[in-house]
Amino acid sequence: MPTSEPVSSMAPESLPHGAGAVQLVGGPVRRRDPIEPDPLAAAFFDLDNTIVQGASIFHFAKGMYRRGFFDARTIIKALWFQTYFRAAGKESAAHVADARATMLSFIAGHTVAEITQVGEEVYEESVAQRIWPGTRAIAQLHLDAGQQVWLVTAAPVEMAGIIASRLGLTGALGTTAEHDGGVYTGRLVGEMLHGPAKAEAVRDLAVEHGLDLARSFAYSDSYNDLPMLSLVGHPVAINPDRRLSALAEDQDWQVRDFRTGRRAARVGLLSAAGAGALAGGIAATVAVTRYLRR
Repeated sequence: MPTSEPVSSMAPESLPHGAGAVQLVGGPVRRRDPIEPDPLAAAFFDLDNTIVQGASIFHFAKGMYRRGFFDARTIIKALWFQTYFRAAGKESAAHVADARATMLSFIAGHTVAEITQVGEEVYEESVAQRIWPGTRAIAQLHLDAGQQVWLVTAAPVEMAGIIASRLGLTGALGTTAEHDGGVYTGRLVGEMLHGPAKAEAVRDLAVEHGLDLARSFAYSDSYNDLPMLSLVGHPVAINPDRRLSALAEDQDWQVRDFRTGRRAARVGLLSAAGAGALAGGIAATVAVTRYLRR
């Protein structure tokens, strides 16, 4: 069974101004698959760099840092993992394990109520303005067609659930941290919802809700989500990394890129070499230290 906990949501916020127009004109498009009323179809969205600009866990960690939950070293370590993953374009088991341990260190010993409150505040402070309007508009098209729309992410299910709720999505699947008596233990329930585990979670959800994956859509920016993208009949690359962009081109998948040309080019360059990853990590560490001091 995948490590995931579904969080339902039924409280939509309004679309950002002009979001529909962004969806229609933003970025290159190939093989646009129609979004039509179909109760057996659903849409599954990755979170980081697909719906939210950047890493949601970093915004969450920044909010906890500002509230005195831990020191700057912990958040810099988390940023380093994110920078490495994005630049190198691959993730080893050891790196995933380190990222998992860092994520759990954020919340160990704190209550579920505390973390949920921080998550709500962080959404307002940092995440709301970083929602990609184009991706938000695509999700709304699925909702308007009467389809279920789910976030599927390795981020903590609490944070994913808050974002799904604020955007009016059906719910969220995310990594689930163990808690005892309302206090986090610092352990996971199973493993992170990452890579093949995402596909397994989507498959189980489809069985539970009677969905037809051949008629469904999946959206992601990352080649690491290939198992989930390959599971559905309509895979879509959004703001894709270098490897996913190449695969989408080869497979004639739909591609949506809502980044500016300059930003997209920079991401491509960072993905090209390990040396770039190291330089990016050092630069990011300096930048985040300054950012946290603001």
